Amino acid sequence: MKYHQIDRNLFIKNRKKFTAAMQPNSVAVFNSNDIYPISADSTMPFQQHRDILYLSGVDQEESILLLCPDAPYEHLREILFLRETNEHIAVWEGEKLTKERAFEVSGIKNVQWVKDFKKTLFEVMTYCDTMYINTNEHYRSAVETETREARFIKWWKEQYPAHKVAKSNPILQRIRSIKESEELDLIQKACDITEKGFRRILPFVKPGVMEYEIEAELIHEFVRNRSKGFAYTPIIASGSNANVLHYIENNQQCNEGDLILFDVGAEYANYSSDMSRTIPVSGRFTKRQKEVYNAVLRVKNEATKMLVPGVLWKEYHVEVGKLMTSELLGLGLLDKADVQNENPDWPAYKKYFMHGTSHHMGLDTHDYGLLHKPMEANMVFTVEPGIYIPAEGFGIRLEDDVVVQESGEPFNLMRNIPIEADEIEALMNA
Repeated sequence: MKYHQIDRNLFIKNRKKFTAAMQPNSVAVFNSNDIYPISADSTMPFQQHRDILYLSGVDQEESILLLCPDAPYEHLREILFLRETNEHIAVWEGEKLTKERAFEVSGIKNVQWVKDFKKTLFEVMTYCDTMYINTNEHYRSAVETETREARFIKWWKEQYPAHKVAKSNPILQRIRSIKESEELDLIQKACDITEKGFRRILPFVKPGVMEYEIEAELIHEFVRNRSKGFAYTPIIASGSNANVLHYIENNQQCNEGDLILFDVGAEYANYSSDMSRTIPVSGRFTKRQKEVYNAVLRVKNEATKMLVPGVLWKEYHVEVGKLMTSELLGLGLLDKADVQNENPDWPAYKKYFMHGTSHHMGLDTHDYGLLHKPMEANMVFTVEPGIYIPAEGFGIRLEDDVVVQESGEPFNLMRNIPIEADEIEALMNA
């Protein structure tokens, strides 16, 4: 791993939070992700399942975590199963976790090899009435591939049909959404790496540069700062490309007079950052571009102030819509008749700002969080309003990552990343 080892006390705390919410006499199992094939002998780079990572710190394939807090014997209450390593694997694939090293990473004393999992599970199941299965219930999930977790659930139901079934996901949605201080430090590190990348490209961008050349500069800066790279597929959208919300081709030339919309973020230790900025290719905004830019910035700043404990996500977006409506009226993009005659299910402002303003962020870019529950301190949200004007050939989105505070305004993890139009112009022309 490129990142520095995370203090295992984080994972010890995370397991305590999870097991405290489990039913009596129950067991929970968490599986690593598969390594997914491409074709021939090619595979996708391994990405650990965020739930087992959150609870154990283990960032390795073929790993399993078993939690049974009411087991009659202490050694059965937390067990980590790993792929058995040997000299051959070490030569061809590199170092894998030993039992001793796994304890250092996770704080789990009982570490076994995966080949012993089914035997140990059978013993644990004799003490339990309920099995927690780990299904993906994130509101954005659209899983078509059968995962390692899904295969395990299918097998388990066939082997143990008399046991009751419970779901891990509602517990994880709740506890993962509220970050520990160690997690906030890791997200801050990811944001700091993103800042380095953004500052690198400001003097680099000139008319004629290709979007993919900018992408290359960013990935260079991210990796040299211990990141695996982008936390998600980067958007580097010049000119009218910015009006495609998920434009990822990044293959066009950046022309004089155009704007470039960036939606990029570095990961660090599997934690995400998520930044949007919009800059002028020529180093100067036109008067109209700056008017729209500052309107988006005002919405972002006012929306950020609303992210406080007790606020409901759905109601928050209604209030942001009111801010955006006011700005669009001021820009002449809407008139009073548009607002008076709007469809309540698709307000007039949606013509120019059609996506949401905020989502949870953490181990996943669109992280766990129960959106029908009030916001709480130490939740991390993006704030990302935008105005998209195809008729004028540009779109603007600005986005920071912020931490909800117990009192007062949220703490901006991207406070040091340039965002004021004048500062961006100054840095581009330094």
